[in-house]
Amino acid sequence: MGWPRYVGPAAYGGKMGLIVPGCDLQAMIVDALRRCAADGLLGDRDVVCVTESAVARAQENYVTVDAVAREVRDTLTIPPHGTVGVVFPIASRNRFSSLLRGMARAVPSGSVVVVMSVPCDEVGNEIVEPQVLASLGWDGRGALRAPDLPGPQLHPVTGVDYLALYREIIASEGAEPRVILSNDPLAVLSERPDGIIAADIHTRERTRMVLAGSGVRTVTLRDLCAAPAEGRGWSEWGLLGSNLSAEERIKLAPREAPAFASDLQARVLEEVGLPVEVLVYGDGAYKDPSTGIYELADPQTWFGATAGLSGRLRGGIKYKRLADALFLGGGTVEQFERALAQARLQSKSRDDTAAEGTTPRRVEDIIASLADLVSGSSDAGPPLVVVRGLLP
Repeated sequence: MGWPRYVGPAAYGGKMGLIVPGCDLQAMIVDALRRCAADGLLGDRDVVCVTESAVARAQENYVTVDAVAREVRDTLTIPPHGTVGVVFPIASRNRFSSLLRGMARAVPSGSVVVVMSVPCDEVGNEIVEPQVLASLGWDGRGALRAPDLPGPQLHPVTGVDYLALYREIIASEGAEPRVILSNDPLAVLSERPDGIIAADIHTRERTRMVLAGSGVRTVTLRDLCAAPAEGRGWSEWGLLGSNLSAEERIKLAPREAPAFASDLQARVLEEVGLPVEVLVYGDGAYKDPSTGIYELADPQTWFGATAGLSGRLRGGIKYKRLADALFLGGGTVEQFERALAQARLQSKSRDDTAAEGTTPRRVEDIIASLADLVSGSSDAGPPLVVVRGLLP
């Protein structure tokens, strides 16, 4: 059995069995790829994609809510009766609720001030209906308080009132919840916080920069649990890319994913005999057209990649433009095929008309998004995805 010549770029998921904490994930992947190669389903320059959750789980890369609480106290040097400001978190039970619980547990006799952006968080989750804001006469400036809103604000997809949920989480840890609705990070300063966490994902450094002159110590999620410590996991991404796990555990993003990718590449070459590229992927860069939610809740689409993928831009040729021009000039199919073959060999400037309409994108983002659609976003579950025929 082999890969048909008439099939172009393609991706498929590989079944590997249950991945448990502490397992030899690389050995499992190599065994799966050996079977793929024997059936002609793996070749030179294919990209082996491994989901970040599998890597982190195999690494046993977890922290507890208690560990997050200690990290918040130590990093912000804040007392149990202090006030923590949490600016621009996303609305997510999976991604943020346990982190917020840890932040509240850090100040059990203090307060947690949460500033939520409106009408949506940074990935498109609706916090407050735009019609409600219009009915209140809010023009986007200043701040609103949760009590100012007429009734519960239910997420249009999940049906969760995140403003109420986040207040309940904070109160359950003994802290006083204060929720502010504003698109200005400086709104948190009205509550006189002792320390601030810029909880946004993609705009975190901009938020930190705005707050830099406030005199209040401000950190991002990447600064928390970002260094090795006894008794807990860690990741160079800190709490970014983390997920709710079982009970009071939080799964972090994988640590040292680039090294994992390079080691796996070498092992596949040695044990399977094929030169492949490896990518450790997370959320795909996909915006749901129905809900308007941007699925990228990870800090980026990938956490580690081998050198053959790094820094490459995937552009392209506007085939139909070339075909239309050739046939309008009276050309033949054979002439078009020759012209296309020649165009593929030529380098293109970004403003070349042959490439017009084919915006260059980082190859890591394209492949990670494709892998996530095959596995995570489709809920199909395979932790291993092989992408064929995409690299020259």
